[in-house]
Amino acid sequence: MTTAPVLDPPRPQPRPEIEPEPTGMLERILVGVFTGVPFLALLAAIPLAWGTFLGWTDVALMAVFYVLSAGGITVGYHRYFTHGSFKARRPLKIAMAVAGSLAMEGPVITWVADHRRHHKHSDKEADPHSPWRFGSDWKALAKGLGWAHYGWLFDGGRTSKQRFAKDLLNDRDIVRVHRAFPALVAVTLLLPGVLGGLLTMSWTGALTAFFWAGLVRLTLVHHVTWSINSICHTFGKEHFEVRDKSRNVWWLAIPSLGESWHNLHHSDPTCARHGVLKGQIDISARAIWAFEKAGWAYDVRWPDTERLEARRTNRPG
Repeated sequence: MTTAPVLDPPRPQPRPEIEPEPTGMLERILVGVFTGVPFLALLAAIPLAWGTFLGWTDVALMAVFYVLSAGGITVGYHRYFTHGSFKARRPLKIAMAVAGSLAMEGPVITWVADHRRHHKHSDKEADPHSPWRFGSDWKALAKGLGWAHYGWLFDGGRTSKQRFAKDLLNDRDIVRVHRAFPALVAVTLLLPGVLGGLLTMSWTGALTAFFWAGLVRLTLVHHVTWSINSICHTFGKEHFEVRDKSRNVWWLAIPSLGESWHNLHHSDPTCARHGVLKGQIDISARAIWAFEKAGWAYDVRWPDTERLEARRTNRPG
């Protein structure tokens, strides 16, 4: 009598990190249009700024919409939805998803999936936007900077939302905001012009507000955000130990609302404050602090002094 061989149980197969449906040509064209047109507006703004095509209403609206949309990315999309640096009451959660959508950087669940994949494979082959993708000599790095800053948006594959953002797929509120992204794109483009027209009671005021607080503001938000992918993974200082090339870049701190303290962020991704050293301005952390004081946010993961000191690159001993 022979004994049947004992077979090892089947091992679970790893789920793919890239969704099987590639990005279509139409989607790539739309990405080009919605990122390229605001950039052309920025170029046009240089000579126009010297004329009468800019007023205080335009400046005020541009500042408000910049802080709202950029903050929606830094506080909402990034620190809350991607890394869970704090917990939020339902109204704040929805407001942050809407505000982030106004930056026109993609629907919330798509953005989060891409960024979580970036952290899992930071500056390695599967990183969707590493500037070190093509090598480390100056030609390869120049090409990589272009890829990390802008080229990766046209990549043919999509990060699997089921793999990297299943928690958000199970959140009905966030799924609704995700699906409403096209409508929110229309809002972020048209609302500044509507407000400018109403505040000045003129068609000229509507046009200039659309140009400055709509198009120019969007391209500024875009390129500051993309600079975190490119510049902050190539240049700057390493104050904390990391396994990648993330660096702190001081001159981007204010326009990025604190996101350019990127070295600490990769050293301690769930920390609600990125600028933890003396003199490091972090506007997004201050906003989270205000939300906490108002009772809208709770369980905030503020920096831990002992953990920070253990990760310092220049600590004594």
